[in-house]
Amino acid sequence: MISVEPIIRVGISEDRANLQIRFNGSFLLEGRPVDGLLRLQAEGGKIRGVDEKGGKLSFGPQFLATPAGDATFSISDVTIGVNFHWERRKQETFRGNLRLLAVTDAGLTVINEIGLEDYLESVIASEMSPESPFEFLKAHAVISRSWLAAMLERKDNKAFAPRQSPSPAGEILRWYGREDHDNFDVCADDHCQRYQGVPVLPGGRATEAVRATRGLFLVHDGNICDTRYHKACGGRTENFATAWEDVEVPYLSSVSDAPFHHPPPETEEAAKNWLLSSPEAYCNTVDDATRRQILPDFDRETVDFYRWETAYRPGELEEIIKEKTGVDLGTLCDLVPLARGASGRIFRLQILGRKASLIVGKELEIRRVLSKSHLLSSAFTVSTERDPAGQAMRFILRGAGWGHGVGLCQIGAAVMAIRGFSVPEILQHYFQGATLQKLY
Repeated sequence: MISVEPIIRVGISEDRANLQIRFNGSFLLEGRPVDGLLRLQAEGGKIRGVDEKGGKLSFGPQFLATPAGDATFSISDVTIGVNFHWERRKQETFRGNLRLLAVTDAGLTVINEIGLEDYLESVIASEMSPESPFEFLKAHAVISRSWLAAMLERKDNKAFAPRQSPSPAGEILRWYGREDHDNFDVCADDHCQRYQGVPVLPGGRATEAVRATRGLFLVHDGNICDTRYHKACGGRTENFATAWEDVEVPYLSSVSDAPFHHPPPETEEAAKNWLLSSPEAYCNTVDDATRRQILPDFDRETVDFYRWETAYRPGELEEIIKEKTGVDLGTLCDLVPLARGASGRIFRLQILGRKASLIVGKELEIRRVLSKSHLLSSAFTVSTERDPAGQAMRFILRGAGWGHGVGLCQIGAAVMAIRGFSVPEILQHYFQGATLQKLY
């Protein structure tokens, strides 16, 4: 297991045709001092550009810039929430080293090299509001640190999770690993962990939480835990295999997100009753003050996350499915859940069309195929409005939760902290059987 703090390579931006970098203070770039604004692009596998005085710049296929003292660097037009409904661009500022790669003739890759603990300060304040309860921020520091260390160990061992399982014709069975970056360890977005730079650290409470838990990890059976997390489970968390490969991970098993037991829905009728109800749960919060305390501003734009609804006309959904899968099913007839997990999340869905049918899985692939961005979750029931001839006129999806549902429920855990639960109590609730251990 890990015994010293590692340096993390964070991918900030990829395939940038043009890039503006501002050095806020003095940096050493290839051994020479530099500050101010650089405008750069990839050209012939090399990095070319100009400085703010109009001087021409030329580098090889990569360069490394290291800061003097507390200097930072800013990157313009960084995309956050890639392919999700809250996607936007913003300027972000970072500490640590800047490594720039001309990976292709057409694009530049921006990498931030930074110590794990400094990296976590931004992650904790980017994932949730730094005004969240302090016990929650500390718990999040532990799981963000643990997930990253577990991911690095998987990469070192070359134990990459497969992205697609062999499946029969007419079936897409796919999931998405978080260690599949070639040029850096971890990306800066929701695919891995949100990492939005130094401006998202008001008040320093995220810094305090990281420092209070320095070197503290969740461990199970002699290994650092792969501590997955999501925004809101919808009342029950999910089993690992619903979202990823078919293996049992004991500490990533479904639990009730409440002080009492919610039984998992074991039939389609039970799933429908569960998804159309609003049972008590830690993440079932409609209090505006609580949401403002625990959620970043752009996450508060998503109001209905515990129970939600979306509707499609058949033609609209047919086009989305064709675009996402490359398969023309013809007129859409029905959406049929074939297999659900313990939270009600579907991991095999049959899509019936007049020309053909298609089975889609797992959890995230279903969310992608049925939305221009992503559905909030795959825990949904389908109601089909039909005309007198039986033709589908509207598909109504009524669902629960936000995210894959595996591991820690961020909103649920924050509410637990508001109610007085400690870091060990929160982590033991979501990662049963895991223990806290200080490794450096």
